[in-house]
Amino acid sequence: MNRKAIRELPYKIILEEHELPKNWYNMRADMPGKVAPLLDPETMEPVTTEALQKVFCTETAAQEMDEENRLIPIPEDVRHFYKMYRPSPLIHAEYLEKLLDTPAKIFYKFEGNNTSGSHKLNSAIAQAYYAKQQGLKGVTTETGAGQWGTALAMACAFYGLDCRVFMVKCSYEQKPFRREVMRTYGAEVIPSPSDTTMVGRKILREYPGTPGSLGCAVSEAVEAAMQQEKYRYVLGSVLNQVVLHQSIIGLETKAALEKYGITPDVIIGCAGGGSNLGGLIAPFAGEMLRGEKSYRLIAVEPDACPSLTRGKFVYDYCDTGRICPLAKMYTLGNGFMPSAIHSGGLRYHGMNPIVSQLYADQILEAVAVSQKEVFQAATTFARVEGILPAPESSHAICIAIREALRCKRENRAETIVFGLTGTGYFDMLSYGKYNAGHLADAPLSAQDLEKSFHTLPEKFR
Repeated sequence: MNRKAIRELPYKIILEEHELPKNWYNMRADMPGKVAPLLDPETMEPVTTEALQKVFCTETAAQEMDEENRLIPIPEDVRHFYKMYRPSPLIHAEYLEKLLDTPAKIFYKFEGNNTSGSHKLNSAIAQAYYAKQQGLKGVTTETGAGQWGTALAMACAFYGLDCRVFMVKCSYEQKPFRREVMRTYGAEVIPSPSDTTMVGRKILREYPGTPGSLGCAVSEAVEAAMQQEKYRYVLGSVLNQVVLHQSIIGLETKAALEKYGITPDVIIGCAGGGSNLGGLIAPFAGEMLRGEKSYRLIAVEPDACPSLTRGKFVYDYCDTGRICPLAKMYTLGNGFMPSAIHSGGLRYHGMNPIVSQLYADQILEAVAVSQKEVFQAATTFARVEGILPAPESSHAICIAIREALRCKRENRAETIVFGLTGTGYFDMLSYGKYNAGHLADAPLSAQDLEKSFHTLPEKFR
């Protein structure tokens, strides 16, 4: 599409309701090298669907293991719920382009136009639906910054399910408003690590004063689910079932671009556990895997928790308590205790197995950025585009700006697309610290990294 035509595009590209995708896209069906199987933590043998069904809902356990079906039908009930806030807009960042004086064209897929404030509701409603269909009483989960916990609390309220959320302790303290939204929707919210579980008490003994981590919260949530009848554990990122549900983001993005004849050159997403990134890039990565097209796909992570850029691609436990299956992924070690950075949703020690395999196969690039640079980019974006972005999303904004300035230097009219996964209106304590000049960077030292690698299972180090 020529540049003049792009300038004549509407500010927001919004698909019609009837254009909402009817299927999720499963990247594994197109991957020539299959993703390594999960391992049972007791036998170290590939985990079975039956074993996963003791932890997850029956249907999501099956989705976790599915490597054959490219398209997975979205249940009609879930698709109908999606219509409350989907299709979400693809926005042409004209004002950011003007500020940067770049020949690049910048678009962002905005996932914050629902009460949870983020993309997390895409999977939360699906998992709550499957739990309700199975006749369960309730679910347990973890949450980092609180977006996932908020989304799941909403979904459980919609289906009349109990919801118990283990919230990473530093986020529980830094983000009280998200905590209260969860409670408003009826969820029980517990700061993790806590003394309510055996694994929580063990972590508190081993790491006194810890701010917590997603790995700790996962362990507690799984233990809590296993101890209650008619409860299952549901999760907001990392595993393949969640990337599957989040593929709705990329499918809509691709459809919106194609509607106006736009082909992206660069696609950027923030990366913590890998769900929103995997969902955004899914259909584009699929084209690359099938040898149809080529793009630059970029994952952006905090330099305080750089699992892709500094981690090891090995089998590791998905949780600090070592009660969950092991996944082959880029990891910093299951005992990794990240600093209390304000991008709480990106403080996980590992990366989704699909995303990890794409990075290992050089389909995906990765870059780590500092906390202050991220908030600078967030402030720049907010002042010209009118949306206050979540700190997590601002990692993608940071690199989108960097890529747009590269295009300016090279006089290249490339098209850049990034995922704006959520809003930052519940992150004002973080913005307050940045505005006051009190927000410090917390890069991971080589010594701390080596220490965390020692928590990897010995046979996989």
